[in-house]
Amino acid sequence: MIIQKEVSILANTTVENLFAGSAFEFPRSNVLVSLGVVQSATGLFATIQAGGEIVLEESPPAISTDYPLIPDEFYYNFAAVAGDRLVLRVRNSTGGALTARAVAMITQVR
Repeated sequence: MIIQKEVSILANTTVENLFAGSAFEFPRSNVLVSLGVVQSATGLFATIQAGGEIVLEESPPAISTDYPLIPDEFYYNFAAVAGDRLVLRVRNSTGGALTARAVAMITQVR
């Protein structure tokens, strides 16, 4: 299971959840998540949550013109239980639009 998103984030706005609408946004079983997120230029800040657990708070992603490199830019590895919502909130602190690219690789735990 993989979520792969590329989103343009307008100046001084926040995308509340890059993963919103994905079939994997709410895992149906316990899972391990390996997540990479990058930005097109300096100015974005990311927050990652799994259910009520905060994995990362307001941290600048790596800068890249491509999707995150496996495994080099997959800094965030965590578990989520069935029904937890996977949230990747991204805030743009600049006066121009920036692009965020994220990949979440999700592995079911049996």
